[in-house]
Amino acid sequence: LQGRDMIRVALNKPLAPGSSAKIFFTYKVQLPPNKYTPYGYNSRGGYYLKDWYLTPVVYDSTWHLYSNKNLEDLYTDVTDTYLNFVFPDSLYLGTNFNEVSITRLPGKQYASLKGINRKNADIILNHQKRFQKHVTPELIVVTDIQANKYDELSQGLSINRITRFIDDKLGKFPYEQLLVSEIDFDKNPLYGLNMLPSFIRPYNEQFQFEMKFLKTALRSYMRETVFLDPRHENWVSDAMVNYLMIQFVEEFYPDQKLLGKLSDIWGLRSFRLAQLDFNDQYSLFYMLMARKNLDQPLATPNDSLIKFNQKIVNTYKAGLGLAYLGEYIGKERVDNSIKEFYQEYRLAPVTASDFERVLEQNANKDIDWFFEDYVSSNKRIDFKIRNVEKTEDSLHVTLKNKTGTKVPISIFGLQNDSVVSKYWISGFDEEKEVSLPRGDEDRLVLNYDQVIPEFNQRDNWKSLNGFFSSNKKLKLQFLKDAEDPYYRQIFYMPVANFNIYDGVSPGIRITNKTLIERPFIFDFAPTYAMRERSMVGYGRFTLRNYHAKSGLYVSNFSLGGSTFHFQENSRYSTLTPSFSLGWRPENLRSNKRQSLLLRHVNVFRTIDPSLGDLETEPDYSVLNARFIHSNNGIIDYFSWFADFQYENNFTKLALDMEYRKLFENNRQLNLRFFAGKFFSNTTNSDFFSFALDRPTDYLFDLNYLGRSEESGITSQQIIIAEGGFKSKIPNPFANDWMATTNASINLWRWIEVYGDAGFLKNKGESARFVYDSGIRLNLVTDYFELYFPVYSSLGWELGQPNYDQKIRFIVTLSPRTLTGLFTRQWF
Repeated sequence: LQGRDMIRVALNKPLAPGSSAKIFFTYKVQLPPNKYTPYGYNSRGGYYLKDWYLTPVVYDSTWHLYSNKNLEDLYTDVTDTYLNFVFPDSLYLGTNFNEVSITRLPGKQYASLKGINRKNADIILNHQKRFQKHVTPELIVVTDIQANKYDELSQGLSINRITRFIDDKLGKFPYEQLLVSEIDFDKNPLYGLNMLPSFIRPYNEQFQFEMKFLKTALRSYMRETVFLDPRHENWVSDAMVNYLMIQFVEEFYPDQKLLGKLSDIWGLRSFRLAQLDFNDQYSLFYMLMARKNLDQPLATPNDSLIKFNQKIVNTYKAGLGLAYLGEYIGKERVDNSIKEFYQEYRLAPVTASDFERVLEQNANKDIDWFFEDYVSSNKRIDFKIRNVEKTEDSLHVTLKNKTGTKVPISIFGLQNDSVVSKYWISGFDEEKEVSLPRGDEDRLVLNYDQVIPEFNQRDNWKSLNGFFSSNKKLKLQFLKDAEDPYYRQIFYMPVANFNIYDGVSPGIRITNKTLIERPFIFDFAPTYAMRERSMVGYGRFTLRNYHAKSGLYVSNFSLGGSTFHFQENSRYSTLTPSFSLGWRPENLRSNKRQSLLLRHVNVFRTIDPSLGDLETEPDYSVLNARFIHSNNGIIDYFSWFADFQYENNFTKLALDMEYRKLFENNRQLNLRFFAGKFFSNTTNSDFFSFALDRPTDYLFDLNYLGRSEESGITSQQIIIAEGGFKSKIPNPFANDWMATTNASINLWRWIEVYGDAGFLKNKGESARFVYDSGIRLNLVTDYFELYFPVYSSLGWELGQPNYDQKIRFIVTLSPRTLTGLFTRQWF
């Protein structure tokens, strides 16, 4: 098919029902290096082949034509396949197909494999004999998964336990052997603390090995035998795999904590995160994305999921959903449904509707909500207890459904933190009053066991001990922690800031911000400036409201303030109310974003009399409106913003555009354009003027180490803004207009050549043309860079005196900013 990685075969004449035709293909398979994917050949002469030969597309009244997008979701029909091939004598074979024969010949081996009613053949060839056969009572397992600190005998016993568990929960595996490979695990690992180096992993070897083997075996089991559409219905397989993993931990490791052995360490065991059970990670990871408004329905096609959802969150939410359903209708009913579904539809055409039908047949309650609200939508689940009226023998409880999602909710009665009653309330729209028998309860709690992935559990409590009793206690805690719905949390932690005027400023940060996002955040960080011997710091309140998944999706209200020194014994303070709106496209995989920021920056300054008078009024207020458009792709990066500022003495508008292009040879081109124009300007200094290389930053947005310095190492710090020049050109300010272009391209890896050129004009003067060029060491883009000027409007700078003072640098010391390096590939 044109433009597709598929071949359409046109027969000479129509094929009658029940008849067949033979088609012969002769073709070569071009194997890629495994540099970008696990498939192909490696540098040691080994091979991993998967989805590597022609297979028929599925046809069930329509053709399912899915191109390969490296998502592990090739959808092909089953075939009877016979493979014969020759491979070097030094290699060892691992495969999911049946080995008919392996014949050794001089210098080579001849393999004959067959797969009856199979999807595709996995071929793994290694220089070491890594695959071992484990013959268990249930099936034969071929695996290369090992644990260095877990002996082979114990590994065999664990594999027996796992195959017995899977056989009991699903039924017999219909093929001769099951391939469980390390490569398959690496593609879908156990995300979490077990990914740490082995010497600091917090779990014992048996648990690590069994969870690793269980996940890989279950995924292989499903992939080989349940022929769902993996592009559109993969949630069914994910639900069964993760539900069975939850059950395995409940059955064999009921006391396993999320942090493992770390939960027993003094100083850590008081943290909420240390108290979470291992299975609590499923709701924790889901809530991480839900609070960011990045969660997606389980029924979302695989190629429309963002990476973090595709790899982790949606698979966890699917398993969590079956656990939720099991609590509502009974675990044995869900267990029976899974086993019945597997035994009825293994190796047979199947859809998600068949899974729905089996669950409904086994349920004793209405479960339409599960498929309509939990699977097919991303509606939030959020309830609260609005009111409780007590009578002599009853509790009349008014429940509020805050989101309108009609799903069942559990309500628990507690006495001294012990559960004394539990009830399930069927779904309702807005409010519902229920009557419960009155017992010894002193509190009522919704979703106390947290089985339901509820958006906000902090308002689920209601005390029965009167108006003055506290529903939740205040918890003051050292360092940030997971959200604890049982307490009102406030965190404190040490912080330290630095600039050359304040020096090192140690202090304490006080915030209610947890590991997952909250709608309302307060964040204060008072610190002590060692050089100035006075208090400095910042504080802010932020209220965030998500509206939808696309279009206008978020609004933010914020009130922030800060106070630091900008010169010896000279302080600035800011107070800034702001409001912002954010837009994004319907496709959440897209990196396109747009935002509008409105803020009123109020600046108050005091200056040491010995330094003389300020060039401008010490206090001023700037009304700032900025529209931002960004598309931060890895191959093509493009962003621009328009910035409008109004102050009593000036009005100006600026445009900033940036483009990056990464080519196939790993060469990157960087282009930036800036233009700014004053519409009015009655100031008599350059404090508010456009700058070629080092803006005055009168809004105090930029993280200068020495913002007032004109010499010394801190004066060489550069933040790419406004003109973006790297050389220190004389008279760098423009109080009328400025237009500049910055460009760079790498010569080798992180070594680049750069060039800047532009015009700047002051009132009453002619426009000036300026330029510079040099070498850029782009060690980590936007985080650590060095600039070495070579030639500019000043001439050959390399031969000029004090060249070391001309070198410029970019450095980022903020931990919050540095975390962007590790999160941008997921979100």
